[in-house]
Amino acid sequence: HDKRNFVALYNYICIVTSKKHTSKLDNVGMTAWSSPVKRRHLIFIILLFPVFFGVLPYFFNYIEKRNGVVLNDLLLAQIPPHNVSVLIFAVIWGMILLILYRCLHDPSILITYCFTLAFVTIARVICIILVPLSPPIGLIPLSDPLSGVFYGEANITKDLFFSGHTATLMTIFLCLRRKTDRLIGLLAVVAIAILLLIQHIHYTIDILAAPVIVYLIFSATKRFFFKDKRKWKLFRRVRAKAYLAKNKIAKEIPVPENGI
Repeated sequence: HDKRNFVALYNYICIVTSKKHTSKLDNVGMTAWSSPVKRRHLIFIILLFPVFFGVLPYFFNYIEKRNGVVLNDLLLAQIPPHNVSVLIFAVIWGMILLILYRCLHDPSILITYCFTLAFVTIARVICIILVPLSPPIGLIPLSDPLSGVFYGEANITKDLFFSGHTATLMTIFLCLRRKTDRLIGLLAVVAIAILLLIQHIHYTIDILAAPVIVYLIFSATKRFFFKDKRKWKLFRRVRAKAYLAKNKIAKEIPVPENGI
């Protein structure tokens, strides 16, 4: 009986202080599938992205056939074009692998990332429709064997305002939580901006606008879709108290009632 009480006490302390003593699968169940709201979020994401994969290739083929404006980009004119597709590919997909790995430990990162990326994609489609641009002078087409998932087989060059590459990495940077990861993410955003200019894939305004728009979308997403953070903390504490009551030691350890 004393051993059971000790185990229950240890579990209580770990739950309240959010220590990651459980396995990855247990962590997924505790932080995601235990909440009906988070289950609905995950199901919505699963249903949403196949729609994007099916629609976006047709959209990009459409914009490639229309006429656009060639901007006089003073900064871009000073940079001789070079093919750095391999570096761009390595930076982008390296960061995607990093955030997917972090999602194994904390699935709430996956939910936040996918929701933000979905709204960023919608915002980007609207901006591309409203701001028709032609490719910069000296553009070297990007060679990315995995981009065909979104673009189809066509070589797309007019999806300019705002930069999807910069937006993707900015979204990853905002969703990462560890200090080292965020530093790597920030460096990746700066690196991809420079590389895109070197290859003349985007105008300067495309790259500068992307982080600002993504930050606004990320902030709005967190505010309107994940504003139950305190309620979630309270839920974990109530759950811990119920667990202790079942093991008949709830009266020995006070549980905060305000959820903070």
